[in-house]
Amino acid sequence: MSYVLEHLGNNLWRGRFTSFDEKICQHGFAGRLGGVSSEPYKSLNLGLHVGDNPEDVWQNRQIYCQSLGLPAARLVTPEQIHGDRIVRVTEEDAGRGAKEYADAIAGTDALITDVPNLPLFLCFADCTPVVFLDPEKRAIGIAHAGWKGTVAGIAAKTVARMTAEFGCKPADIIAGIGPAIGPCCYEVGAEVAAKFREAFPEDSEAVIKSDNGRLHVNLWEANRRQLLQAGLKRDNIEMADTCTACEHQWYFSYRADGGRTGRMAAIIALKGD
Repeated sequence: MSYVLEHLGNNLWRGRFTSFDEKICQHGFAGRLGGVSSEPYKSLNLGLHVGDNPEDVWQNRQIYCQSLGLPAARLVTPEQIHGDRIVRVTEEDAGRGAKEYADAIAGTDALITDVPNLPLFLCFADCTPVVFLDPEKRAIGIAHAGWKGTVAGIAAKTVARMTAEFGCKPADIIAGIGPAIGPCCYEVGAEVAAKFREAFPEDSEAVIKSDNGRLHVNLWEANRRQLLQAGLKRDNIEMADTCTACEHQWYFSYRADGGRTGRMAAIIALKGD
């Protein structure tokens, strides 16, 4: 079990977790290379909401989805607002937000489905992407866990929602915590640190570190511990351990790129019979 970065050709790259059975689902974490967008979104910007040319973004989405063998026109993506709303998507949602941001599922930060060939697609640039697979029930999920979503428990709530909607058992669910800003670079103020202490009272020392008076939060570990509390097996949680700020030559990073940049995407889709 590990996180690997694969070259797909034409300077396109995919991060993936080896524990996710590719006979059941396809998934990936996009890098920032191999697209058509111009600075400051160069080059594989997959976000429609950052000021890039929408035609370039749509071309980037087609390029990346084609490299994974997924239908870009069926992408389902939400308007991410750093909340904890989770939506179960169905065949009727196919294509929502794929070409136009106004058509995305409003006010939502996690998606779940059991419909094959329906790619779930979220955008990131330092926040934590979490993907889920239940190989027994053949159900998937994806969550946007920035600091607000992490404090709100969106990863654990996604597990609970998959349990309620599809009859999943948390012990069967595999989760992958993708590339995101790491504890090395994620410095926060006292107010944010206090929210993490409140949300993780028993784990605050593992989640928050003080270095010469500077406070750093470990979003990766916060989400891992949250998933353990939700009932996932320790061996079923994979972590990329990849900092988007340290490695922003490969990934978009809001902090490292000065606040104006593109977005990478996490994507997951069930395969059909």
